[in-house]
Amino acid sequence: MKPNTILAAFLLMSGSAQVWAAPAPVSEAANSSQTLEERVSQLESMMRTRNLLQAELQQQLNLLQEEVSQVRGVTEEQSYKLEKVLQRQRELYQEIENRVSQAYDQSKSTAAVTPDVTPEQAFSSNLSENEAYDRTVNMIMKDKRYDAAIPEFQSFLQQYPNSVYVPNAHYWLGQLFLIKSDDGKAKSHFATVVDNFPESNKRPEAMLKLGTILHKQGQTAEAKTLLNKLIKEYPSTTPAKLATERLAKM
Repeated sequence: MKPNTILAAFLLMSGSAQVWAAPAPVSEAANSSQTLEERVSQLESMMRTRNLLQAELQQQLNLLQEEVSQVRGVTEEQSYKLEKVLQRQRELYQEIENRVSQAYDQSKSTAAVTPDVTPEQAFSSNLSENEAYDRTVNMIMKDKRYDAAIPEFQSFLQQYPNSVYVPNAHYWLGQLFLIKSDDGKAKSHFATVVDNFPESNKRPEAMLKLGTILHKQGQTAEAKTLLNKLIKEYPSTTPAKLATERLAKM
């Protein structure tokens, strides 16, 4: 729509009652060349034009209001979904920890009838690096053979010292030793991830576990420093949120 047309429509809408109620200008009244029917027809044409402009402007206003409502609704929906995802992530993280601990306690009662797998059996010559790592992880996630998984991860580190899974293997060893209440070995493996693998996706979790061990060992100042570093470097992660909760209890 042209600017002059919009301006004319606005002026017509804002002062329609006064304009159409006012008497005709003297010049128009004196124009004897137009008949009454012609003047009426001209007025009707002007009225139709005004009504069309007013209807068009109202339609555009309605469309803008609808678009604003849609954008607001999408924003609110996305914010709600994001919060639900983060909440579910925190719940899953805690649930995994609880299940691993409970499963390990249950496995103690069946350890006598559960044969251990030796490194030679787990890593035959035809296993690729990925297959070897997946098989070892499955000993924890699927088979629940936590004691047997420790030497498997240790063997994996020896056979694949340059593997991309090295930080993950250290993290899992830290988890397994932590479950066995061997805080010293758990601390060593978590520290390896924190100090040597800054790009690992296991690093924030390792920082959280290492901070927990430090606090448990009475090194509260060191624990607070590490957990605050975790929050600063990984502010939007689940470990950072858990670190915040644990700091509040120290």
